[in-house]
Amino acid sequence: MGDAMKNRILIKTVAVIATVQAISAQADQPPPLRTEFVFEARVKVDRPVVIGESSHGLRRIVPILGGPVQGPALKGNVIAGGADWQYVRPDGAWELDARYTVQTDDGILIMVENRGVRYGKPEVMERLAKGEKVDPGQIYCRTVPTFEAPRDSKYEWMNHTLFVASVERLPDAVIVRYYKVD
Repeated sequence: MGDAMKNRILIKTVAVIATVQAISAQADQPPPLRTEFVFEARVKVDRPVVIGESSHGLRRIVPILGGPVQGPALKGNVIAGGADWQYVRPDGAWELDARYTVQTDDGILIMVENRGVRYGKPEVMERLAKGEKVDPGQIYCRTVPTFEAPRDSKYEWMNHTLFVASVERLPDAVIVRYYKVD
């Protein structure tokens, strides 16, 4: 057998080994998580009520006034009357705990609990706290919403599905984009 033939066999052998290793490595990896956009809520909010310093930080309550909900999985309105109970931690992060109700276009009421964190540079967060418009790219704000939909409704699937959301704060509103985790 000539050197050229040995080199071709060696190259093919190395290629087969590399392919087997790549397939083996993929088999050891869990499938990646994927998200799917399901709806967006554009919610009007009132001015924050500042409670004051607590054991957790500066406590604030932001009343929720309502707003439209639109998306491929859900359409309706956020009903006025909920609120976002926030506190500003000593490290500058804001912990969010919003609770409100969505009424779908077909009349179904869905309870929402949306917990998360908002964080940015101190000067940006100060502007946000004053109600100024801030570039959303300067603030990290993500939440983990849970839903309580009526059993035997077409929205029951929301009760046993994990969601994440991104939140954009405007001076008098928030835009919450909800994603189902697959």
